[in-house]
Amino acid sequence: MKLTTEQIDRLYKFTIQHYVEYYDLQTELVDHLANSIEQQWQENPNISFEDALQVEFKKFGIFGFTDLIKERQKALIKRYNKIHRMHLKEFFKMPKIIMTAGAIFLVYQILKYFFQETHQFSKEVRFLQGLVLAVFLFGGGIVSIINIRKKRRRIKQGGKRWLLKEMIFSSGTSWTSFLWPLFMIYQTPRLLMFYGLSPEVLYSSISLFITSVLYVTCVFSMYVMIKVIPRKADEYLRQTYPEYEISK
Repeated sequence: MKLTTEQIDRLYKFTIQHYVEYYDLQTELVDHLANSIEQQWQENPNISFEDALQVEFKKFGIFGFTDLIKERQKALIKRYNKIHRMHLKEFFKMPKIIMTAGAIFLVYQILKYFFQETHQFSKEVRFLQGLVLAVFLFGGGIVSIINIRKKRRRIKQGGKRWLLKEMIFSSGTSWTSFLWPLFMIYQTPRLLMFYGLSPEVLYSSISLFITSVLYVTCVFSMYVMIKVIPRKADEYLRQTYPEYEISK
């Protein structure tokens, strides 16, 4: 016996009723449930569809589909991180490495101007901190608002939701993400101080260079999350989900 179209639709509704929001996870579960029900029918042709469904669902335990969803989320997070690293590495290869080196040099010169002369947090340094904080908070807020509105429009338009797609369009848009570069520029010297380094070493050229590299890397990392990966979202979704193009 094979499941009918109506029964397959019932399985999709069943996964939605049990809080599976994303179509890719729903499809994976429906395939699993359908195969298991058909196997039950081979062993016991008299069992009803609903009874067979409940028997199979009980095998997932008291938490239902939660564990399977978590496993799938971990797998897709690894895939997203792999994509992110691939694009970030491009900034450290020719020809983009020239731009990267220029950005590091610029940040280094700014840090050197504010830190290396006085070895302390002067009024100029506090002004720089406030300015950088304001820029990143404002930029983070604007981007967050824009992406929240885009997400609401996608939900209103309906259609199928894909877990990887949600990751792509949600990563790097929170205010926390925009504060990472700020964290880098403030905390790297303090981290070195934690290990007992003197102010002379703390604000040495090497220390400021390390801070500059971390800062620029963090900024480019954000750029990859916010601009580069979303532009190629359809390509990565087609690679991950063979049925993505058909379901659009």
